[in-house]
Amino acid sequence: MRIGIDVTPLPPNPVGAGNYIIHLLRALASLKSEHEFIIFAQQGGREMIDIPEKPNVNWVILPDKSPGLRLLWEQIVLPGLVRNSGIELLHSLHYTRPLFLSCASVVTFHDMTFILFPELHTRAKRIFFPMAMRLSARQADALLSVSESTRRDAMRLLHIPAEKIFTTPLGVNEEFHIISDTAILEACRRRYKLPEEFILFVGLLEPRKNLPLLLKAYAKLLKQMTIPMLVIVGRPGWGYKDILKQIEALKMKDKVHFTGYVLAQDMPIVYNLAQVFVYPSIYEGFGLPPMEAMACGTPVITTNVSAMRDHVGEAGILIPSQDEESLAQAIKKILNDPDLRKRLSIKGRRQVADFTWKRTAQETMKAYQYVMTQRASKSLSVS
Repeated sequence: MRIGIDVTPLPPNPVGAGNYIIHLLRALASLKSEHEFIIFAQQGGREMIDIPEKPNVNWVILPDKSPGLRLLWEQIVLPGLVRNSGIELLHSLHYTRPLFLSCASVVTFHDMTFILFPELHTRAKRIFFPMAMRLSARQADALLSVSESTRRDAMRLLHIPAEKIFTTPLGVNEEFHIISDTAILEACRRRYKLPEEFILFVGLLEPRKNLPLLLKAYAKLLKQMTIPMLVIVGRPGWGYKDILKQIEALKMKDKVHFTGYVLAQDMPIVYNLAQVFVYPSIYEGFGLPPMEAMACGTPVITTNVSAMRDHVGEAGILIPSQDEESLAQAIKKILNDPDLRKRLSIKGRRQVADFTWKRTAQETMKAYQYVMTQRASKSLSVS
């Protein structure tokens, strides 16, 4: 089978869905497979994915484009490239696919926030993505969801038949583990100006990540006890200025440290340096940062919603997504109880052991095979 994979949505500083694109491609390329892969990538994306040359992996490299121009390219140019390349199945990795295709198609849905929580996105995304996702759900031969939670939401909201949507859980890189080398730890601490002890948040700085709840809980704790600094890792998203205004209003500029975007190779070290990781997200399709933190042995506090409830479970402390007091008490409890930190560290590492990118790739290949088997069956019945 000749399989096309569109990785052009990969952004310059990948998080979430971007990490999925990189690691799925690497894992698919590492599988023993008789299939041929045609990868459509922008120049920057090809460099980030960085997989060795293989006889069954061929690249179509395109100039880097803005997100808007990329979507136009997907609709206007990509169908012709797919047809001319003799592709039998196209996998679109970020919600949308070309409206007109000459082959079978698979589309990945990362979450359902565009439909469940449109107010958490920019106006352009609120208009475009719900429409595009409904078209993908109707036109694609199969859909992939990154968690059972997202699969259930997609089936309910878009009326997708159960047999058409596959769960392909994300993986946690082997680089995320306990690091004991003090030289490595201290070099990273200096590189990002990290304090000796800190509470950590990691994520794109936008409303969906619910950072205002963490800031309010942290401000409350500052009045009650001596508490480590709050470190916020992530690049600014829309609504970022509101976060800065909140910090100013709470008079804690000297207690909050923004690192900006942290290089992927440094993230395991940052998790290792933290005393506790807090992820108060309103909704997650998968929730990779809590899993990465647990793999590094860092105690996790997150919300009891969507995928976090399924993936973190009893290996972390779960709180309601809008409960400031519960969050403050959970942070206080972990900081004051070394035995609890140790128990959560052990549970967390056990919890994430089965989440590998190899498994993601294997489950993805099963979906490809299902699509082509269904197509073959329909062809036989027609003939």
